[in-house]
Amino acid sequence: MSSSEASKTWLSQEAYDRLQAELDEAIAARPAIAAEINARREEGDLRENGGYHAAREEQGKAEGRILYLKELLRTAEVGEAPSAGNVAPGSVVTIYFDDDQSDTETFLLGSREIASTTDLTVYSPESALGTAILGASEGQTVTYTAPSGADIKVTVVKAEPYGG
Repeated sequence: MSSSEASKTWLSQEAYDRLQAELDEAIAARPAIAAEINARREEGDLRENGGYHAAREEQGKAEGRILYLKELLRTAEVGEAPSAGNVAPGSVVTIYFDDDQSDTETFLLGSREIASTTDLTVYSPESALGTAILGASEGQTVTYTAPSGADIKVTVVKAEPYGG
């Protein structure tokens, strides 16, 4: 798997459609936010107008979300879930640490965007752990350097497509 493939965000068609709907809704809300800013501006002195500043802050958040969603959807890899047995973005992965098979963790390897739709912990494929296990097969052991600087050995127990 090349580094460009590893950096892509994998989305199911359902997740893509949900994010596209959120983007469409956010764009449609722009005139209402602008109208709110204008209404608050007419209340008087802008230096002491909390409603105006709150409306401007809300507009900034909305515009930031719109830009983020546009870029995410533009670069996303949409398609079928990855096959079982190999770790890929969109996989539910179970690992154990060092050689302690009782110290396991199960998580979803994917975008932060999907975190709101699952109870699983979500790790990014760009994280230290995600980068280390990307492309690994069940039973394979890899070592990676944690952000703390410690070398950590993990073994992939199971990798299966997320059924979300």
